[in-house]
Amino acid sequence: MAAAILVTAGSAFAVAAAWFFQLVVGLAPCPLCLDQRIPYYIGLPLGLVAIAVLAAGHSRTGRVLLAVLALLMLGNLGLAVFHAGVEWRFWSGPTSCTGAPTMVTGDILSALKGANVPRCDEAAWRLLGLSMAGWNAIIAAALALVAGRAAATGRTL
Repeated sequence: MAAAILVTAGSAFAVAAAWFFQLVVGLAPCPLCLDQRIPYYIGLPLGLVAIAVLAAGHSRTGRVLLAVLALLMLGNLGLAVFHAGVEWRFWSGPTSCTGAPTMVTGDILSALKGANVPRCDEAAWRLLGLSMAGWNAIIAAALALVAGRAAATGRTL
């Protein structure tokens, strides 16, 4: 059960950190940043269910839920590595949030003039050389490892 608690707490921490940087620090998230939150939004309630299931003594079902959590975190790891690679210019990112904006004419242009979509290829913040996407990759990898090991072996940590 400790693994489920750790993955749930890690997901809560990641979401809280993302919202802190957005609401308190004022760093608007780019579309890839928002996508990286989705596995945590799914992982939080799923982790709570896994905790309840494991606490009730249903270890097989709990291990299945931990495996799903591990897959969610592995998917997030892949997305975070992709985003960090876009920031480091290793590869191109989605055209919707990288490079020069596309010209649109008519009323749509007037409506979009005030819109500001943060760029996915520019890290808004770095700590020890890693952007938030880089740190998210580390967090997602650690949580995937914890959940995957518990799912595979039945050991909580």
